[in-house]
Amino acid sequence: MLAAIGVDLIDALFADVPQQARLDGLVDLPKAMGELEVERALSAMASRNLAAGSVPFFIGGGAYRHHIPAAVDHLIQRGEFLTSYTPYQPEISQGTLQYLFEFQTQVALLTGMEVANASLYDGATACAEAVMMANRLTRRGQAVLSGGLHPHYREVCETYARFVGFEVAAQAPAPSGGEDLAGLIGRDTSCVVVQNPDFFGEIRDYSELAEICHEAGALLVVVVTEILSLGAIRPPGEMGADIVAAEGQSLGNALNFGGPHLGLFASRDKFVRQMPGRLVGETVDADGRRGWVLTLSTREQHIRRERATSNICTNSGLCALAFTIHLALLGETGLTRLARLNHAAAVRLAERLERIPGVQLLNQAFFNEFALRLPRPAAPVVEALAARRRARRNSGQPPLSQPARAGRCPAWWRRPRW
Repeated sequence: MLAAIGVDLIDALFADVPQQARLDGLVDLPKAMGELEVERALSAMASRNLAAGSVPFFIGGGAYRHHIPAAVDHLIQRGEFLTSYTPYQPEISQGTLQYLFEFQTQVALLTGMEVANASLYDGATACAEAVMMANRLTRRGQAVLSGGLHPHYREVCETYARFVGFEVAAQAPAPSGGEDLAGLIGRDTSCVVVQNPDFFGEIRDYSELAEICHEAGALLVVVVTEILSLGAIRPPGEMGADIVAAEGQSLGNALNFGGPHLGLFASRDKFVRQMPGRLVGETVDADGRRGWVLTLSTREQHIRRERATSNICTNSGLCALAFTIHLALLGETGLTRLARLNHAAAVRLAERLERIPGVQLLNQAFFNEFALRLPRPAAPVVEALAARRRARRNSGQPPLSQPARAGRCPAWWRRPRW
């Protein structure tokens, strides 16, 4: 086989892997085991994991534990959904295209934008794609990233920048919101990227920043890591956002030890020709019957990467379907109620924590995450709380709870206008 592909040693196949990342010798595992033994060994290893759904879960930032209706998992496991792939021959994939069309409609309504695509991989890659789209539209090469942007999203943008060739001006984390983003906009700025609610949980109105961006010829990109928040707060489109990149994991999708997640992407209609990924449109066939097609999806997307608007060659189709089913089951009223329940639970927790001497709440307004200033380093406090929880659970005592109530909502809290 080495001779057939033209290399002398098998090591040549791994030349691009850094030496420090390679294993020196075989993995410390038995060379052969029966199926039953393998199953028992792997089950024992898996049992050492702590599933997020089994304990109070506070990682946040786009990874949330939410209830998923049983109907969602039941429906997405139907064979025609579970085994289908990206519709390269869309005319015979009408069912797939129809639910993607409905998904796009839901995302556009949630974000307050005019058009949405048929999903990306996750919120972080959607953010990077938004920056590159802004670069193409403005013919500029600098992106200003807010300090309130999720650090993983920032790192993904920086990785893309290093290989694609644009500049990232990332600001230092700013939990108090003291950054002057408008003052950073220059002649080479293609976009300003902000997050709402930001990484520290603060809810902001970016309408004024949007106007400043547009006066300078730049675009405003708004990131949303908790899509459920748009059931309660003002959507980015109403603030003047040009592009919205979001994470859709909260609806229909379990945590799954880190993935897969679901990237949401929406923009103004006038920018649609530079939108990455796929777009499903509605049409009629020769007999006048309603149908769906992939529109504005050129072959360059698949075979000529240097001329494509992105290198997204597939999507998170099954995750998008789960999102669509969950949101359809909720409806507008259910989404609004669920958002209020999330906010009320966060308010209850914030009020209880504020009563502890030395604990200070840093947020003026928040949805379901908030930042605290503690009188001592946070890491030991978190470990102590986790240990106390384990001790309480092992003793058989029930968790503490109180009725939730709403509060601390911004002035523009409102119902979604669907």
